[in-house]
Amino acid sequence: MKVQILLGAAAMVVALSAGNAFAADLAKGEKVYKKCKACHTLDAGGKNKIGPNLNGVFGRVSGTMEGFKFSKAMKEAAVTWDEKTMDQFLTKPKKMIKKTKMSFAGLKKESDRANLIAYLKEATK
Repeated sequence: MKVQILLGAAAMVVALSAGNAFAADLAKGEKVYKKCKACHTLDAGGKNKIGPNLNGVFGRVSGTMEGFKFSKAMKEAAVTWDEKTMDQFLTKPKKMIKKTKMSFAGLKKESDRANLIAYLKEATK
């Protein structure tokens, strides 16, 4: 019985800590997004800029959003955007999709990419 109580208490501590870390990740991700907002918007119905509006990007196939002229390479890549593919792309866009029009060199820090992805997942629902 004592072991169950201790395990339950430990699980609560981990859950509460994760909630606080998640909030911090979103805040840090919003700061990282400032590098992206010159080219991308996030709001539903938001306009395209140099890059496409990212609303609803998770689960979408690359190069398929109506109203934006994607590169041939982005269309042919047919990448379904999820956490893993977004992380790979944000690391070095031109390494993943060789002839992408995206001029951004990438985010070197894994923590920056993770925070940005967490923020984008929330902000682009």
